[in-house]
Amino acid sequence: NSVKTMIDEGKSLYHALKSQKVYALPDFYLQSLKVAGEGGKMVEVLTNMANFFSAQNKVKKQVKGAMIYPATIFFVAIGIIGFLLTVVVPQITQIFEDTGQALPKITQIVLAVSDFLKAHYIAILIGILAILVLFKLLYGKWMPFRRFVDKWLLVIPVTGNLIQNHELGRFSYILSLMLDSGVAYAPAVELSKATFSNAALKELFDKASIKVQEGNKLSNALHMIGGAKLKRNFTQSLALGEESSEVAEILGNISRLYAEENDERIKILLSLLNPFMMLLIGGFVGIIIAAMMLPIMTMSQGLKG
Repeated sequence: NSVKTMIDEGKSLYHALKSQKVYALPDFYLQSLKVAGEGGKMVEVLTNMANFFSAQNKVKKQVKGAMIYPATIFFVAIGIIGFLLTVVVPQITQIFEDTGQALPKITQIVLAVSDFLKAHYIAILIGILAILVLFKLLYGKWMPFRRFVDKWLLVIPVTGNLIQNHELGRFSYILSLMLDSGVAYAPAVELSKATFSNAALKELFDKASIKVQEGNKLSNALHMIGGAKLKRNFTQSLALGEESSEVAEILGNISRLYAEENDERIKILLSLLNPFMMLLIGGFVGIIIAAMMLPIMTMSQGLKG
């Protein structure tokens, strides 16, 4: 209501949104609205911003929706394996102890795991919970730890490609949008770097932005600083755009390319995740069953003999 009132009073959309305290809007969004209002590109900028946020939410919903089934299977499997190890295995163990027969190595290992879980399951659960809480606190509150974790996530081939595509694609889209809106290059880079959620990439572009404010090109600044290793086609395309004065268009193309790449990668990974989990879970259950059946079969053969 306060935003509508201010607009009715003749204030710009930029001033109305900046004055309200209900929603924490990113600076790049507000700055784009300011320049768009001054340059008469408000409809175009609002449409592009809406498309950007819609695409971001769509990706999040796709990933969350696709993870529901694997997560359900995982927790059900944990329950089944836990039941086998803490209830079924101990009952069969009593039979083995009464016979006094030598047990296969695999059976001894499964029995040892079963005994350990029964004796320490509370401590194990508390330990896992404590580790998760500690990790979340350190990751959220201590920047050196967050940068360390985020840097290693970039090194892992699968997650590294996905994260760089997502982060660099989002940065490219916002920078392209701001340049098209009429924002000068150096301020646009400074505002666009706020889109990074990966701490290692954020640190790199924070340092690069300082050099851009000093008059350097972003591609040269990134090359001078080093740090997190960026995708080569990103830095090459960025340099080409800066040399040809078509940065906005090339960055827009980069954003679309990375979005398409990630869409395909996520589909492939999710299609492989379900069979992989079933294979892994089946392997654990199979080992437990085999460990229990081997001595039983040995006992049966002994009785027949």
